[in-house]
Amino acid sequence: MKKINVLVVDDDFINLKLLKTMLMKNEMVGEIFEAKNGIEAIEILKKSAVDLILLDILMPIMNGIEVLKIIRSEDKLKNIPVVVLSTDETKKMEALENGANDFINKPIREQILNERIKTYALL
Repeated sequence: MKKINVLVVDDDFINLKLLKTMLMKNEMVGEIFEAKNGIEAIEILKKSAVDLILLDILMPIMNGIEVLKIIRSEDKLKNIPVVVLSTDETKKMEALENGANDFINKPIREQILNERIKTYALL
């Protein structure tokens, strides 16, 4: 089975490390890229092979909705599945309307994360 490369985008250091730890335990996950904001995320996407994006919505510099709009407008990036992560349930509809494939409420539970990875790894 092909392993998927995952980009984790979150401005919170603890969330970033927690997600990375969960992903490292998943046998379907290959390389893990980390970005602390939307600008870093876009830079990574332009130069790396990413199969799945885990994207926080509430971030400084460039928020998750802005990142989604850029991803969905670029031919090279528009087909990458994006799972939005947020504590703010009210952002769910806005994220989905702007091209998110899925939404997970924070705090992230490992079982739910693994289910989503399995779903998108099989695409």
